[in-house]
Amino acid sequence: MHITDILKQQSPTFSFEFFPPKSAEASEGLYQTIGELETLRPAFVSVTYGAGGSTRELTHDLVVRIKKTTSLDPIPHLTCVCHSEADVQGILERYAEAGVSNILALGGDPPKSLEGYKRENDAFQHAADLVRFIKKFNDSGVHADQRGFGIGVAGFPEGHPATPNRLSEMEHLKAKVDAGADYICTQLFFDNHDFYDFRARCRLAGIHVPIIAGIMPITSASGMQRMADLAAGARYPAKLLRAIARAGNDEEAVQRVGVHYATEQCHDLLDNGVDGIHFYTLNKTRATRDIYSSLGIPDSASLRATS
Repeated sequence: MHITDILKQQSPTFSFEFFPPKSAEASEGLYQTIGELETLRPAFVSVTYGAGGSTRELTHDLVVRIKKTTSLDPIPHLTCVCHSEADVQGILERYAEAGVSNILALGGDPPKSLEGYKRENDAFQHAADLVRFIKKFNDSGVHADQRGFGIGVAGFPEGHPATPNRLSEMEHLKAKVDAGADYICTQLFFDNHDFYDFRARCRLAGIHVPIIAGIMPITSASGMQRMADLAAGARYPAKLLRAIARAGNDEEAVQRVGVHYATEQCHDLLDNGVDGIHFYTLNKTRATRDIYSSLGIPDSASLRATS
C-alpha cells in the first residue's frame, strides 16, 4: 500500500525496522522474529541497506520474501552510496516488479571496507538527488501504482552529524521534502523534547509532511554503547543513565529499564499527537512486544476497520 494511504488510514502508525542477516541460519532466525511481530499487524516494516554489494542483495531478497510470504508491507532502504543512475534504475524496476510500494531514500554512510572509495564519484551526492530520481522513475509509469513509489526520508532530532549548522540542516531536510518525499522517519532519540523541537522547527521551515518518531528500546548496556557509535553519538539523558547504572550488571534489569523508558517515551509521544512510532527492533521481538502490551495498541486491522 502506498505510504500516503497508510498514513491517511492509520493515525498514528506503528512500524518496525529489520536489518538483513548475513547467514542462512540468521536469516531463518529473523524470519521467525518477523512472524512473531507480524501478529501485531504493524502499518509497515522497513529493511536496512548497506554499501556492499552482498548486503544489497540480502536486503532485496528479504524485502521480496516479506512481500510474497507475509501480510506485511515492506519498505526497503535505498542509499546514495556507491550507486550509478543505472544501478538505482535497476533496483527500482526490481522492486516495482515485486509489488513493493514504498522506498526510504537515504544519503547513506560511506563503506569502511571498500578501498579507494570516493564519495564524489557517486551519481547521487545527496538524498534529495535520490528522491528526485525516484520521482522521475515514478513519472515513467513503470510502477503498477500510477503514483509510483511512496518516498520516505530521514530526519535527525538531535542534529545531523554531518551538518553542525542546524539552520542548514533544516534547509537540507526541506530540500528532500520539496523534491518529493511523502514522510519523514527520524533517527532514534531518547529525549522527547528533542523530537518536539525538531517537529516545531520543521513546521516553521514549511515542512508539513507526516513525521514518524524512531524509538529504540535499550536491551543491554553493551548494545547501548554500540548504538551510541552507530547512531553518530546518540544523546542519553541523565535520567536514563542513572536508571541503567542502578541496574548494574543485571542484564534482565537493564532490559526492564530500557523497555520501561521506551514505553514512557511512547506514551508521551502519543499524548502529544505523534504521526507514528517506528521501532528499531535490532531483529528481536521481546522488547517491542512488551512495549506494545503496555501501550494497549490495537492491531492495524482494527484500526483499518474503524477508520
